[in-house]
Amino acid sequence: MNVSKKRNITLKELAQELNLSISTVSRALNDHPDISIETKERVQKLAKQLHYAPNLFARGFRSHETYMLGVIVPNISHMFTSTILKGILEEAELRGYRVIISESKNSETKQIEMLRTMNQFGVDGILMSLARKTTRVDEVLNVLERVPIVLFDKVSSKVPCTQIVINEEEAAFNAVEHLIELGKQRIAIIKETENSYNSEKRYAGYLRALNHHGLPIRKKIIQSTEDISIANGRRLTNILLSLKKRPDAIFAITDNAAIGAIKALHKLNIKIPDEVAVVGFSNSVNSTIIQPALTTVDQPGDRIGRTAVKFLIDEIKNPKNEIVTKTVEIKTNLIVRDSSLGTN
Repeated sequence: MNVSKKRNITLKELAQELNLSISTVSRALNDHPDISIETKERVQKLAKQLHYAPNLFARGFRSHETYMLGVIVPNISHMFTSTILKGILEEAELRGYRVIISESKNSETKQIEMLRTMNQFGVDGILMSLARKTTRVDEVLNVLERVPIVLFDKVSSKVPCTQIVINEEEAAFNAVEHLIELGKQRIAIIKETENSYNSEKRYAGYLRALNHHGLPIRKKIIQSTEDISIANGRRLTNILLSLKKRPDAIFAITDNAAIGAIKALHKLNIKIPDEVAVVGFSNSVNSTIIQPALTTVDQPGDRIGRTAVKFLIDEIKNPKNEIVTKTVEIKTNLIVRDSSLGTN
């Protein structure tokens, strides 16, 4: 490879020279624990030989701040996303920043287009929740070299940046353990077919709780759907209730799926929670409207949004000579209501 000495080699060129993905090279340069010592040494050695310097140094050469932040989310109408956006908008306004919001509609192609557009707009930083099926992170890494990015909610270990999350696995563990402590033995789960970060972690928490308490993993009561909606929650609950040995509790990884489960149980006149208890995840507005009121994990969306803005602005105001890699966990609580405890 003939790289002119008059300019710095780019991350993409370095990856091509090493025959590695951009993601792997970026993580190796940032000493990510998932990358082997051998690969790190190989990448860092060639980077030094070719005088690689991250383009993120260019952040400091921008003539002025625009006081604009870009936000990219999969679905603006999603209730939980709305609470995060509320926190983002309020915190940004408090700190004197304007916000440009874009919706990827869970399309990776649109997500890439929006990243490029945000970069062209000259935003000072980008807040981003990844599309469900994000597999290509090269474009995210390219933009990350030019402006700081903070991921929230839907994140990826392949992107070395600040990530604002909840402890999904621990929250799910606590929710399932709550059901076990109430004497429930056959606890079903309704989850996503696609192993998104959130779904994967919540499923892991479910499995860990069962294992911790010595309960068997029953494949028949593990139900999955690509669209984790009220309708599919209802449909999958009907499948669970048709089993010869039906579950005595249902843990749904979203409130919508849990609400669908409650509707299916009502239709068959099954008593909640005496015969079948239900627990959801999100603490959406609908969780208090449905009867019985839904026991659910409270995700503090407003706090997630505010925290994401604080960390992003800190990176804008205090640029570092290396990409910041940090995971910030926001505490959750289990809100116990009638769908698991009953009214007695």
